[in-house]
Amino acid sequence: MPLDTTSFNVIRTLPLPPDRLFYVLTDAKHREKWGAPDADTVLIVEKEDVRVGGQDRHRCGPKDAPKFLVDTRWYDLAAPERAVFTETLVFAGQAAMTSLVTYSLTPKGNGTELGVTVAVSSFTGPETLGEVRAGWEGGLVNLERHVNGLDQ
Repeated sequence: MPLDTTSFNVIRTLPLPPDRLFYVLTDAKHREKWGAPDADTVLIVEKEDVRVGGQDRHRCGPKDAPKFLVDTRWYDLAAPERAVFTETLVFAGQAAMTSLVTYSLTPKGNGTELGVTVAVSSFTGPETLGEVRAGWEGGLVNLERHVNGLDQ
């Protein structure tokens, strides 16, 4: 099977200063609240080690059967300006895709412009590329909702 790849950028302006937003982006309890792409999906952090060289693991999927594993490895944490990490999605013991993700946080007024760049390699076919993008777009909608519910 050929390797399918893509990359995309998403930009959001959020009403938190960069230091607070950086925390919301990297803290496990916050990620569980905003990281799933929709109301029918859950993200459960099983292991958190947010440091350069650290590795996180979480499960995601339907609320009644979160069967996808995601291994995250942190490569650069320059709080509050940027974070760089990879995510590998494992399903039924096999890697389905790996992505390189970069968060870029820039002060904008009283808030932050968040840039998210994702480069994806799918090992299971081109449909996975669209699913990854849809997952990120849904997660960022949830992030915006989550951030708006926090005390500013």
